[in-house]
Amino acid sequence: MGGKIAQDKLKNRVNEEITAKEVRVIGPDGTQLGIMDIKSALEKAEELELDLIEIAPQANPPVCRILNLSKYIYETQKKEKLQKKNQVQVIVKEIRLHPNTDTNDVEFKARHATEFLQQGNKVKVSVLFKGRELAYTEQGENLLKRFIEKLGDIAKMEQDIKMEGRNMSILLAPNKSKKKK
Repeated sequence: MGGKIAQDKLKNRVNEEITAKEVRVIGPDGTQLGIMDIKSALEKAEELELDLIEIAPQANPPVCRILNLSKYIYETQKKEKLQKKNQVQVIVKEIRLHPNTDTNDVEFKARHATEFLQQGNKVKVSVLFKGRELAYTEQGENLLKRFIEKLGDIAKMEQDIKMEGRNMSILLAPNKSKKKK
């Protein structure tokens, strides 16, 4: 029978913690044992020297499985670890410009953005306004539009041009069809 330490790691109810009057029971080998009252299900688990674990509490009647508790915990942790491993993390790179950034510098930063997009990262392009530059927001907007035109063939705009305090920004994501491996 599973110990108290193993139960603490588990989110499911086990043995006497199960509150339902009737449960659908699945045996240790995966066979359906049918719907039983909780007392006979617990006796069956005791007879096999295993634990009764509530797997699907939302079902009607709740589904319980007769298993070794520590083995069940190990397998669920293993599944969670595998799911975390297979998750793809998206990285957002930021490129900062000013409304009076020279065209040569914009070209240079566009090349960097192209590299980031080809690696599969998203790119946030920001125009920062200092002091009285805030009066020239249309220059910043034109600069962002030119930037979008330069990267239009490899990127799609994921977020429109928006103003956040003294920053104007857009978010670009790589086109899936043009992405390099």
